Amino acid sequence: MEAVNGTEPKVNGDERCPSGVEGLDEILCGGLPRDCFYLVQGDPGSGKTTLALQFLLEGVRLGEKVYYITLSETRRELRKVALSHGWDLLKIPLLELSAMEIMLRPEAQTTVFHPSEVELNKITELLMKGVREIRPSRIVFDSLSEFRLIAESPLRYRRQLLALKQEFSKLKSTVLLLDDKMGNDQNGSDPHVLSLTHGVLDMEQLSPDYGSSRRRIKIRKLRGVKFREGYHDYDIATGGLRIFPRLIASEHHLPFKMEPVSSGIKELDQLFGGGLDRGSTTLILGPAGTGKSTLALQYACQMAKTGEKSVVFTFDETRKVMIERATALGLEIQKHITGGMLTAQQVDPAELSPGEFAVRVKRQVESGCKLVIIDSLNGYMNSMPGEQYLTNQLHELASYLNQQGIITILVLAQHGLVSAAEAPVDLSYLADTVVNLRYFEAYGGVKQALTMVKKRSGHHEKSIREYRLESGKGIQVGEPLTQFHGLLSNTPVFQGTSQQILQQMETNEGK
Repeated sequence: MEAVNGTEPKVNGDERCPSGVEGLDEILCGGLPRDCFYLVQGDPGSGKTTLALQFLLEGVRLGEKVYYITLSETRRELRKVALSHGWDLLKIPLLELSAMEIMLRPEAQTTVFHPSEVELNKITELLMKGVREIRPSRIVFDSLSEFRLIAESPLRYRRQLLALKQEFSKLKSTVLLLDDKMGNDQNGSDPHVLSLTHGVLDMEQLSPDYGSSRRRIKIRKLRGVKFREGYHDYDIATGGLRIFPRLIASEHHLPFKMEPVSSGIKELDQLFGGGLDRGSTTLILGPAGTGKSTLALQYACQMAKTGEKSVVFTFDETRKVMIERATALGLEIQKHITGGMLTAQQVDPAELSPGEFAVRVKRQVESGCKLVIIDSLNGYMNSMPGEQYLTNQLHELASYLNQQGIITILVLAQHGLVSAAEAPVDLSYLADTVVNLRYFEAYGGVKQALTMVKKRSGHHEKSIREYRLESGKGIQVGEPLTQFHGLLSNTPVFQGTSQQILQQMETNEGK
């Protein structure tokens, strides 16, 4: 704060008030500008009170004076909220409605003025007396809905808010006004407050048809300073609100060398043109059981051998089943997990928001991860039903990983088994590399074929090779299937001789 030519102090836009809420200061680009009026509005149960308590506790931690004014909740109710998060409210002065009961008794009323006007004036007088005595840097007013009911008249309500704003401004207090969306206009906002406040925080609670509630926050308004627009997911856990700022790929650029990374299998590297490139996204698609997940885990194990970390987010199968299946094939996945080179996270369906998932991925990258596997996109899409723009969020996530030089592998299962031809959703445009696995019938049995159909970052082999999973030996890749035609259309036709059949079988068995 600084005085200009002897006039009123001017607010320094760079002087910020840390919120104490994980992720919120990142959205606000540093925190709330101090000495201003803010409206925090949201649905019942969206966490307004929890956010307000975190805001005050952060002030206590920084050695600031704070004050909680409550017209809607009692001290006992607030204490229960605090205890559920392991907080101590002893250092937070509290003015509750019960303290005003004496002033609002019938015998204290007069017949000259309307009862609502008397109540409003006395409540305002009492709370301002406490504010002047404490002179807090942070104030929470909970809630405007009760204040609005007491005022009854919109004009009286607005005038009283203006008076409070002027008084709080003189004391240089940063004020949070809590309000419910219920009972306001069609947009869920109180127009009398929107114009008076320096900033507005919208909190929403959405209830999908299945799964836990989803919560999101939006900064509707913040005068004079930059902030991150749009909706941001958050949850309420022990310890308070955790906000997951929306990922913006353009903000994260890291110089790296685009080079192929080997799979550890010679024939596979030949097919892939040397391997998968850093800073690229690979889509592995095919019917169930063709070995898509195993192919992705092969890369994770090989990179772990060279000292590079990987993370696998498994949506479809449990972590235990994934480890046991990979171990049976000869992949030393448990060894790499124990050594800290591979992280396997099982994602519970319908319990995770897209924003939280993106933050999980980002944290793994910041800890040194060089390979990210999402297994599978089917589970990712199905575990977050009803989420709009989920594909756009996935695109932003893939762009972020590419700009960090991360190898990203997305696994996508096609519908059906042997006759599969289409994926449930077309995400091939997201991928720099597309690998196709499918079944075909030959030599009196069902076999698998592997081919790379797209690679933006360089040359790759155009052939189709046989692909097998053998117990204890892992992935086995055969020579190009040059004697077949129509493998990708699921109607293979053999064009060789009987001698070539025997030679092909001997070669593949030898491998």
